[in-house]
Amino acid sequence: MMLNLLFYNQEEGIVAKRIFILLLAGLCFVFTPGIQAKELQGVSFPQEKIVDGKTLTLNGVALRKALGIIKVFAGGFYLETPTTDYKTAIESEQVKYFYLEYLTSKATAKKLQDGFLKSITKANPPELVAAQQKNIELYASWLDQDMKPGSTSESIYVPGKGLTLIVNGKTKGTISDVSFARMYYRYSLGKKADKKLRKGYLGL
Repeated sequence: MMLNLLFYNQEEGIVAKRIFILLLAGLCFVFTPGIQAKELQGVSFPQEKIVDGKTLTLNGVALRKALGIIKVFAGGFYLETPTTDYKTAIESEQVKYFYLEYLTSKATAKKLQDGFLKSITKANPPELVAAQQKNIELYASWLDQDMKPGSTSESIYVPGKGLTLIVNGKTKGTISDVSFARMYYRYSLGKKADKKLRKGYLGL
C-alpha cells in the first residue's frame, strides 16, 4: 500500500511539473515583448511585416490630427533595422513601409494633395523642391481619392526600385528617384515634420 502510494505521489508530482512548465511556456509566449501587435485608435499594427521578401519591424506609430481635434489617420512606420535617429530613417538604404488607416471622411483628395504639397515643400530645401517638382506633382496626383474611415494608404521604399504608393489596395505608381524618396521621408521624419508624428514614427 505504501509502495503504491509512493509511486502515485511521484507520478502526480511529475504531472504537476509538466503542467507548470506548459503554463509557464504559454505565459512567456503571450507576454514576450515585441510579439503582440500595437493598437492605436482601434487600428492594429503587427510588430512585424513581410515586405518585398524582407521582414520589417514596427519602428513606431502616430496619430495625425487636424486643427488639433480631428483624428485624420493612425499610421505605422516599419524598417528592416529600427532606429530612433531621423537621419538614419530618412537616408538609410533599406526597405521602408508606411501604413496609414484613415479615421475620418474629412480627408478629401484636395485636402490630401494640398497638405502633401505644403508639407513636403516646407520640410525640404528650396533648391531640392525645385529640382524634384515633377516628381512632387506626380505623387500629389496619385492622392486623388476622398478617404473615409477604414480607407488605407501604403508607401513602400525598396532600394534599387524606388517609392511606391498603394491606395486602398491599388498601386498608384512608383518613383525611382532616391532623392525624391528622401524628400518624402523628410517631410514625415525630418526636423520640420509634424512634431507628434515624427516622435511617434521614430518611437521616441
